[in-house]
Amino acid sequence: MDVVAGLLNGPRAHGAFLLRSSLVPPWSLRVQDEAPLTLVATVRGTAWVIPDGGGATELGPGDVAILRGPDPYTFADDPATPPQAIIHPGQRCTTPDGDAFSDLGDLGVHTWGNAAEGTTVMVTGTYQVLSEICRPLLDALPPLVVLRNGAWDTPLVPLLAAEIVKERPGQDAVLDRLLDVLLIAALRTWFSRPEADPPPWYRAQNDTIVGAALRLLHDAPERPWTVAKLAAATDVSRAALARRFAALVGESPMAYLTAWRLALAADLLRDPDLTIGQVAERVGYGSSFALSTAFKRVRGISPREHRTNVARTPEPVAATNRLA
Repeated sequence: MDVVAGLLNGPRAHGAFLLRSSLVPPWSLRVQDEAPLTLVATVRGTAWVIPDGGGATELGPGDVAILRGPDPYTFADDPATPPQAIIHPGQRCTTPDGDAFSDLGDLGVHTWGNAAEGTTVMVTGTYQVLSEICRPLLDALPPLVVLRNGAWDTPLVPLLAAEIVKERPGQDAVLDRLLDVLLIAALRTWFSRPEADPPPWYRAQNDTIVGAALRLLHDAPERPWTVAKLAAATDVSRAALARRFAALVGESPMAYLTAWRLALAADLLRDPDLTIGQVAERVGYGSSFALSTAFKRVRGISPREHRTNVARTPEPVAATNRLA
């Protein structure tokens, strides 16, 4: 398993806020919901995205924008259009003065806007909780990534646009999975570009030796790995693996394994049904004490404190909620 696959195998887009916007000019929405990651696909028409402190970028049909939070940004029909609505945490919508906003409303299943047949139609997916195992990849993103329709080949944007207006059993799960797959496809496309700056371990996955070692660590973190065992599994000498791994990844295999195990543990600790001892066993630590020692040394808090902090995080807004 690679770290991109971890986006699907860790905590997923469960409960992600998904919305179809149908709009006619003039319109301008300032988003300050503090979400860690948002994906916007333009289905019809055009829209401008203006990150705080960044230049305006126009999106056309089929274009996808990825915005790395929590910094605010604005979507508008034109950069000169002043914001009419502010989107706050919890998807609460107000006027710029803080009053309840009513000019945009419910237009049907997962649809919101000022016109049922808007000249601009967008689908927005907001991740309100991110997996720890994918965070190192997402941290390598710039604040705004734009993928143009003609620059990559994907049927996912029209598929998501078609599915979001349906009401069927299990539809929220279908939409969450489609959002995940679209995000992964977009990230894979972005990081393959020369202007992208992927982390060293991402590039190292293409190396015959180090890539194999990374997959072994990702697939079976619970195994009692040593550099010698990892070298034997990849059919190279211990010294050769250690040297090549450090050169390509920037750290030793065991340091990388520790970070990977603790990221997995941080995700598993979200599950209140798992004891700390069970989490420790799943990620390769012989006891809850061993996990606690490593977790506190690297992350500065104990697994129990991490679990308490996670429990205090507000539940994601359900995908069926409407902006109001």
